[in-house]
Amino acid sequence: MASQTALVMRLLASAYSVAEKAGTIVRRVLHSGDLGIVEKTGANDLQTLADRLVQKSICASLSKSFPKITIIGEEDLPSEAVEEDLIETGMYDVILRKPCPEKYSILKEEELVVWVDPLDGTKEYTEGLLDHVTVLIGIAYRGKAIAGVINQPFYNYQMGADVTLGRTLWGMLGLGAFGFQLQDVPEGKRIVTTTRSHSNKLVIDAVQAMEPHDVIRVGGAGNKIIQLVEGKASAYVFASPGCKKWDTCAPEAILHAVGGKLTDMHGNAYCYDAGVKHMNSAGVLATLRNHQYYASRVPQAVLQALPSD
Repeated sequence: MASQTALVMRLLASAYSVAEKAGTIVRRVLHSGDLGIVEKTGANDLQTLADRLVQKSICASLSKSFPKITIIGEEDLPSEAVEEDLIETGMYDVILRKPCPEKYSILKEEELVVWVDPLDGTKEYTEGLLDHVTVLIGIAYRGKAIAGVINQPFYNYQMGADVTLGRTLWGMLGLGAFGFQLQDVPEGKRIVTTTRSHSNKLVIDAVQAMEPHDVIRVGGAGNKIIQLVEGKASAYVFASPGCKKWDTCAPEAILHAVGGKLTDMHGNAYCYDAGVKHMNSAGVLATLRNHQYYASRVPQAVLQALPSD
């Protein structure tokens, strides 16, 4: 059946299965008790054994099944042989049975770019804030995020020993998003989610300008987008460089698939072509509804400090 399925649906189905395996690896490393932490650029920019193993697993697995796609991962790892037990060749059959949106039905491997964050929320992972942690696999075509997978390895981890740990969300433009219950925030509430560990004056000023009723500070871009689609927050406001394309590609695709919007602080879309710079230099503004309201409230001083790409 898979051979007759559109390429992008096979890639998305593979990304789902690969993300599920990644979640298993993330949990296994944590339970081993040895996270293998190294600092990349400082104490707020960490890499663990889970980051390294998951990126190897995702890149090797997708490359094996789709050798001509471009894969860009967060971690700068040496080229080396990948252990066979890290490779996942399965494809999630629920996705294979979905109809491919017509505009994406004849895409070729070489037209697609996959952005991978093997462990979004690494700092939180090392601190035991496990609900912040996600694995992100985003698929882009002609610079646009068109499909994405988010795995939450520790979803339900506070619910006791009898629950199943982890879940996987996925979505595609023209098809919708799945694996969660779409909800809006309570009527009339403005709840802003923002960074937990990378705040500064610009970030604070932008958040306050939204006149929120409540502010949530958590780690992980994937985690924040989940808050938007599950009705826990109405806007994700991060008026600072720091986020990268691998942080936002998959979450943006899922958010856009349900009618939301992710842009820079100026309201401009990010481009996910293979040759773009990795940093989202002009910050991130994401909403499920009323994007223009939030974009219109960004202070001029913030916009001047964060020139759009």
